[in-house]
Amino acid sequence: MKKNMGTADKGIRIVAAVAIALLYYFDVISGTLAYVLMALAIIFLITSLFSFCPLYKPFGLSTCKTKENKS
Repeated sequence: MKKNMGTADKGIRIVAAVAIALLYYFDVISGTLAYVLMALAIIFLITSLFSFCPLYKPFGLSTCKTKENKS
């Protein structure tokens, strides 16, 4: 797997995942919406951990700098 996520992209995804988790914890979101958003938050965290977004690949997108992309 070639990295295709830059640092800013990873940071935004982590912040979004934490925000979703906090909304769920403080009962701002509930029900089906909460489950869908929590699944999205988990996906954000996993993709940030591996610096790879599978949705970027078919479109040829990459948010990482060329130096990082070569590793």
